[in-house]
Amino acid sequence: MINITNEAADWFKQELDLQEGQAIRFFPRYSSGGGVHPGFSLGIEVNAPTDAGLLTEAGGIRFYMEERDLWYLEGYHFNVTYNANAGDIEYEYEAITPEQ
Repeated sequence: MINITNEAADWFKQELDLQEGQAIRFFPRYSSGGGVHPGFSLGIEVNAPTDAGLLTEAGGIRFYMEERDLWYLEGYHFNVTYNANAGDIEYEYEAITPEQ
C-alpha cells in the first residue's frame, strides 16, 4: 500500500513542476545507504505507469510502483508525508502486522 498526503503531493508538484494527471514512479535503486533493504534506496521519476502493481492518487497526481519492483515494499505499507519544519518529504515504512 502507498499512502501520500495531499501536502506531500503538493511538494512533488512544486519541486518537479508537475501538472495534474502526471505520475510519479517509485523504484528501488542501488545505493550505498538503504532504508528497508541494505544497498538499495527508493528513487523517483516522472513517468506514466506501464504495469502498476500499486497505484494511488493524491492532489491530482498518480503515485505508483511497477509490479516488478513490489519486492521492495513486501511486508510494508509505504507512507509519504510532508515535514513543514524541514520543508521536505519523508518516507515511512510501516511493517504490516498479521491483523492488517
